[in-house]
Amino acid sequence: MSSQPVHRSILVIDIEGSTAAVRTNPIRQELRSQVYDMLGRAMDYTGVDGGWCDPFEDRGDGVLVLLHPVDELPKTLLLSRLVPKLAQQLAGYNADLPVAELPRLGLRLRAAVHAGEVHRDGKGCFGEAVDLACRLLDAPKLKQCLRNTPSPLVLVVSEDIYWGIVRHGYEGICPTTYHPDLKVSVGGRRRQGYVHVPSVLQLTTALQDHVA
Repeated sequence: MSSQPVHRSILVIDIEGSTAAVRTNPIRQELRSQVYDMLGRAMDYTGVDGGWCDPFEDRGDGVLVLLHPVDELPKTLLLSRLVPKLAQQLAGYNADLPVAELPRLGLRLRAAVHAGEVHRDGKGCFGEAVDLACRLLDAPKLKQCLRNTPSPLVLVVSEDIYWGIVRHGYEGICPTTYHPDLKVSVGGRRRQGYVHVPSVLQLTTALQDHVA
């Protein structure tokens, strides 16, 4: 008997350059640990109750997070609090590293946000909504965008999230910083992804304010 779909907000993140030659298995383990710690702190900062999300799906060099549709966790908070907090932590972590150690220990992430119907069986989650989030995350243009920016994080949101959330300019979300820079094919349809790069200046200012 097939499982029934349940609605989830979907956040998926991936470490840049995790398979680089300078990154030995112990270093990969350390970076994974850092990502999980930062994600946990970002969720705490956002006010995400542990009961509002499914068990994390480990992706080796990334994490897939499924969040329940509860009133206390509107999708706006993923974009206005959780992702910015994650980017701020990344900036702080990298700033504390010696420049010579950045190729080995530096941490930069791609992130994707979508929402839709998800299925689950004994082996994990699946469905077109999950496929779309992962396809957006792995888009070559998003990888290129991260390589071309000094920001430690780039975010892509699905067209559903853009038109339902971003374009309305809710508090902490600036629609003009999201650009329709990539497309992917899922389920026989071309899907638009809107790319957002957190401001390095804003991240630096937030770090200075935190230290002060």
